[in-house]
Amino acid sequence: MTTHLAGQERTCRSAPVAAHELRSHTGALRALEVSIERRPDPDSAALSAADAAWPRRLRRIARASLSHWGRADLIETVDLLLTELATNALRHGSGLDVGVRISMQDDHLKIEVNDGSSALPELRNAEHDDEGGRGLFLVDALAKDWGVSLDGTTTWCTLPLTKGPEEMQPAAATAPVLREIPMELPGDRSAPGLARIQARTLLTVTAWPGNQHHAIDVLHALVDNAVKHALIPGEVNQRFGACLSITEADELIIDVTDPVPLFPEFDQAVAGESGRGLWEIARKGADLSWFVVGAEFDAKTVRAVLRPAGAVDL
Repeated sequence: MTTHLAGQERTCRSAPVAAHELRSHTGALRALEVSIERRPDPDSAALSAADAAWPRRLRRIARASLSHWGRADLIETVDLLLTELATNALRHGSGLDVGVRISMQDDHLKIEVNDGSSALPELRNAEHDDEGGRGLFLVDALAKDWGVSLDGTTTWCTLPLTKGPEEMQPAAATAPVLREIPMELPGDRSAPGLARIQARTLLTVTAWPGNQHHAIDVLHALVDNAVKHALIPGEVNQRFGACLSITEADELIIDVTDPVPLFPEFDQAVAGESGRGLWEIARKGADLSWFVVGAEFDAKTVRAVLRPAGAVDL
């Protein structure tokens, strides 16, 4: 089904459907297509007001669709890539229309932007005080691959499709939770140390029967990882959340939440291929997982489940 938006701009958009409904016989997952009527300013090389409004509209459309398809984990990166490619096409395209297509296949998402111009885009070394010129460098840094069609009219880039939020299930406890103890941590480098101090007191008070020293080390490692990878330098009032939960089977669930809804190399981290922090936790018997949280899919929780019998294997 295709809908047409009223007004001067012509937009064709495939109706959002669930990911499993999009699969074709070739294995492709068709996401959406948008056709924009360019309205350049004849008196200026800058983007017209009408054209400049489109990147934000495209981001809104893409966000809604990605959330509906269960791929909210890709929103932040797709926002950046789509903005750069669409802005470049609106600024330098030669045709009356700019076509945008986002499609998903079994192992990657592809963004294609057709500007009607056969002139090949180039990476340009922007000076420090330049206002522009960094778009393709950003695409080159964020995308797995990027390139240009043979006729030069379409610039494309891809992102790998790792596990999506619907596939990322929290590590499961075997019994109902009896008690939850939330912890509020500051968004600075003191958080891991404070987490260790608070956990020592809380686990002593609750008399959790597992290896408390190991549990404290696990919490410290998870908070330290969040600070290293989610802390925004110079930004004030950042917060990290943590929660200790104890189940009827004396399992300890450690949840650490940070404001970055991405963990693209989680499996590699657990396997020890990108640092030893999570690998050490998993090696000592913790079940690890991560999942997107928040009403806007704007945060993630990393979870470790410790069972008393396995937690003593040091």
